[in-house]
Order: sequence, then C-alpha cells, then structure tokens
Amino acid sequence: MQSLLQSVNSPADIKQMNIQQLEQLAAEIRETLIQVVSENGGHLAASLGVVELTLALHYVFDTPGDKLIWDVGHQSYTHKLLTGRRERFKSLRRFQGLSGFPRTEESEYDAFNTGHSSTSISAGIGMALARDLQEEDYRVVAIIGDGALTGGMVFEALNHAGHLGTTMTVVLNDNEMSISRNVGALSTYLSHLRSDPGYLWRKEELEGMLQRIPGIGPNILKAAGKVKDTVKYLVVPGALFEELGFTYIGPIDGHDLESLIPVLTKTRNMKGPVLLHVITKKGQGYEPAVRDPGVFHGVGPFDVETGAQLKKKARTYTSVFGDFMVSRAEQDVRVVAITAAMASGTGLAAFAQRFPERFFDVGICEQHAVTMAAGMARMGLCPVVAIYSTFLQRAYDQIIHDVCLQNLPVIFAVDRAGLVGEDGPTHHGVFDISYLRNIPNLTVMAPADENELADMLHSAFSYQSPVAIRYPRGAGEGVEVKTRRNFIPSGRGRVLTEGRDLLFLGLGKGVGTAWRASRILEEQGVRAAVADARFVKPLDMQLLSQLLGRFKRVVTIEDNVLHGGFGAAVLEAASELGYSPQVLRIGIPDKFVEHGKVDVLLENLQIDSPSVARKVIEHWPELGRLAGWRLLRFGEK
Repeated sequence: MQSLLQSVNSPADIKQMNIQQLEQLAAEIRETLIQVVSENGGHLAASLGVVELTLALHYVFDTPGDKLIWDVGHQSYTHKLLTGRRERFKSLRRFQGLSGFPRTEESEYDAFNTGHSSTSISAGIGMALARDLQEEDYRVVAIIGDGALTGGMVFEALNHAGHLGTTMTVVLNDNEMSISRNVGALSTYLSHLRSDPGYLWRKEELEGMLQRIPGIGPNILKAAGKVKDTVKYLVVPGALFEELGFTYIGPIDGHDLESLIPVLTKTRNMKGPVLLHVITKKGQGYEPAVRDPGVFHGVGPFDVETGAQLKKKARTYTSVFGDFMVSRAEQDVRVVAITAAMASGTGLAAFAQRFPERFFDVGICEQHAVTMAAGMARMGLCPVVAIYSTFLQRAYDQIIHDVCLQNLPVIFAVDRAGLVGEDGPTHHGVFDISYLRNIPNLTVMAPADENELADMLHSAFSYQSPVAIRYPRGAGEGVEVKTRRNFIPSGRGRVLTEGRDLLFLGLGKGVGTAWRASRILEEQGVRAAVADARFVKPLDMQLLSQLLGRFKRVVTIEDNVLHGGFGAAVLEAASELGYSPQVLRIGIPDKFVEHGKVDVLLENLQIDSPSVARKVIEHWPELGRLAGWRLLRFGEK
C-alpha cells in the first residue's frame, strides 16, 4: 500500500482525503511516532492519543491562518508531521533539531510557544481579542488536556472568555490521565460527564417523573426560573462550562473521525466561546503505552517490540530523595509530602503508597501547593514540597508572601535544577538560584553528590525555617549513600582539595565539574584548590574570607544563569569582606538554552570540564606559561 504520509507536506494535502484514507494516514503516523520516539525518547503516550484529533483539526480549520494553540505542547508531534516538518522529524529533540514542543521560531503553524501547562486558553483569548480589534476573521482553537484543566489560570481564562463572549473554541482533550493520576473535584466532574448517557433522554425522564407527582407535579414544571435552573444542573452535561458562558458540546469519541470532523465543522461556524469535550486514550495504538501511560508520558529510548527501555538508569538524585522521604516519615509522623501532579517524577510514588494519608498531590496547582504547605507548617506539621525548578517559578509570590515572610519551616525539594536536556528551554531549571537567593529567611543549598543530598535533607528538618534544596535531573556522581546521616550546619561549606595556583569554588553540579577540571589542569602542572560551597544562601563567609585571603584567582562554577547567580553572590561577598580577587564566573549565559542531551549542551556552552580548564588558561595566560602549557585540544595525548 502506498504511503500517504509521504505525500503530506502541509495540511492542505489532507483536505481532499476521505475517511478511509485519513484512518490509514493515522496508522502511518502512529508507526512513525513510535519509531522516532523509540530512538530519541520523548512524550509518546500523549502524542499517540491525539492523532485523529490533530488530523480532524487540520482537516476542518485553515491553518496557519486559523490558530491552533497546544496546551503544554508535548502532544504536538502529529501536528509537526502534518505541517511541513516530516523530513526533519527524525531530528526530534536532538540538538539543533526539531523541538519537542511548539516553537514559533520553527514554523508558522506553531501559533504560540508552550511547554508549561494551563496557558493555552489565556493565550487564545489574547489572540481572539487581537483578531477582533484588528477586524480580521481567523479562528482560534485552544487544545487543553484534562490534567492541565486543573490549573487555576485555566479558570481565570474560562471566566474571562465567558464574560467577554469572544468567539473561540476550546477543545478539552480528556484522556482521563495526566502524568500522575488526576485529582480533585474537577476530575470527578469529568468522570461523570464521560459516563453521561445523554441530555435529552434524562431530561424527558425527569420531566415525566415530575408530571406523575399528584397535584403539584405539573405546577413544578410550569414554574420558571429556579426550577428550570435546577433541572438544567441535574441533567445537562457540561453545566459548569455553560455557567461560565461557554456553549458545551460533547463528550464525543476523539478517535472517531466520522464524528470528529462534522462536530468540529459545526463548532467552526459558531459564535461566542465554545467548549468541545473529546474523549481520547493515552497511548492509543501501542499496547505498552496504553498499559503504562505514565512511563510512556516522557520516555527514553526503548525497544519497540517489548516497550522495555534500553538503558538502565543509575541511582538518581530523585530516587535518593524518594528513599529519604520514606525513611524520614517512618521516624516522624509530622512529615507530609506535597507535589503538583508529579508524584512519580519527583520520586514520591513510594511515599504515596506507604503513607497515603500524608501524601498530597494537588494537581497542576503549584501556587496552591506552596500556600497549603505554609498552612500545614503553621500548625506544626513538617511539609516537604517537591516541585521541578521550572514549575516552582509559578509559585514565586507564595514562596515570598506565604512561607518566607512568616518564616515557616517548609522544605522545598527543587528537582530538575540546571539543564534538563531534550525538553529544552521551557524545562531547564536555570533560574532558581537567582529567584530564590534574594528572599529573606530562605536557606538555599545544592548538593555536590547523592550522599550530600541526603545529608542536606536530614539537616533541613533541624533549621526550623524555610529551606530550598536544588538538585539536578538524572544520575548522581556514583557515590555511596551512607545509612548514617551527617548534620550540616547552616551556611557551612567545605574544602575538598588543596592547591596553590587558583581556587575552584563550585556549587551543586558545579563541584564535580570543578574537580574534573582541576584534574585536567594538574596534568599540566597547575594546582587548583576545590571547594564545595554547599550553600548559596547563607554563604560561608568565614570560609570565604580564609580562601579569598589565600587565592587571587577564583573560578566559580554553577548550573544557573550568571545574572544573580552563585558567582554573583561570591562577588558580593568578596566586596563585603574587602577582597578584590580576579573572578572567572562559569555558568549559563544570558540566553535561553536550546534542547539536546545535557553533555552536548554543556560542551556547546563551554561549561563542561575540558572547556572550563581551557578557559582558565585563556583567562590567566601566566598559568600556562609557568607550567610550560601548550594550548592544544584537551584530551590529546
């Protein structure tokens, strides 16, 4: 059978296809998605679930004139295949290849950059208002999942859209599962809608029942106002959305093109805000992904036949955190764990199973998570809030106002700090030092290895004040995590190796980079001391004073942006102490970092160990001359 996908270079190419051809195209797309993601890794389950929905959207709407906004955006792989990027699709998530998310810089079909959840409706309202003010006539469609619908920003947007009456379409892609199991009243409400047998039948049944009530039944039916509203609330699917000002349609089968296309055609011609409720299945068409959509939400390379991931993962910082939390909770009944739809990703799955009454997944509601933790801490509990660095940005006001202003002992486990790899700029956690270290009462620290992470968590419970511990994604340094925990006094750094020519002052992952760079330099006769700052706030001023008194050359290394980061804090401290060292700051430059494997990104940014060693000699040429240095490529024998 001739491949249909190979003939698709733009959405215009699918508009002449019949249903049978579109179904064949859907099957080919699924094969392509599975093959490419099995090699590159990526968000497979969500993408498999929206193949038919994506085809129907591009079949009905006239993109790129009409605007499709994919909430979160990790389900946009089919969209990319249909919009002129088929030939480049094998580069998905690779360095300088296609992004795993919509990027306006990548294609005119990508109407808005997304990566964090719950933003599509707000962006859609903005575009629809711009259209109306500029007297244009394109359509705006926001596609949002039921998991993202739990975000508070969504309800702000729904409320405003209904108030405005602006013409736009919201497609609720209800796959009954986000990364972690959906929680909350809204999830229950959607479950009810999924099983709703239909408005008309239930309305007639209720009216018949009321008619049969002797004496008063007919009068109830004749009554206007409140009774009419009561009947509506009892029998109308989507009453919540109707009350917010939307015309609700659905739920309909999101894998049935014969239903999807005419319904979408109808919504395209409707005025005012419309919400189309579509039921899909995450992982549709690939049994391993259907069976375990959580694993295949964001999966590494895997064997297509079995679904087994190809690379065994080494001990990760996340797993160390998860193990520590279970152990700590066994010793202290006040310990509670909070996350925002990331139970598995933050390492709290075992905690949730072992202590379900002390585990709270609030959904995609980071602001609520932080303030809820503040309330718990105020009443004597020991809350630990586990949220990725990039998502903690969403709760900045709550960290300041509700936790730190009251000096409440909330511990923030800031996972995925630093570069995270193939998910790219929306997910890199490279701003947290800068946005946290200026907050009064907050202690900010970062472990150099897995064992130090466990020690920091252990110590944080004793500080009795707000604490943020940032640590990277993936495997640690490979050190043994000891069973006996050591207490780390607040603001206490340590010297790892002595030297005479310069000082490496590292924080977190930067400590390992510093140590490896010092070994490269030592081979050339340059001896560098290496210190682990451990704290960016408070800095160890006593240790800094001792070291700055000995070394005039200082290199700071961090996996945060340089502006307002750890190196900037060291410069501020040096000024306060009255020292004027020559400081070379190594970290993330003032730009958004693209996607790609972490090692590739570090090399490209010249913040890997060989590049750091080279920068040291370039910055202080006298070190190279003293050692008889030749600026060859590092690693050459």
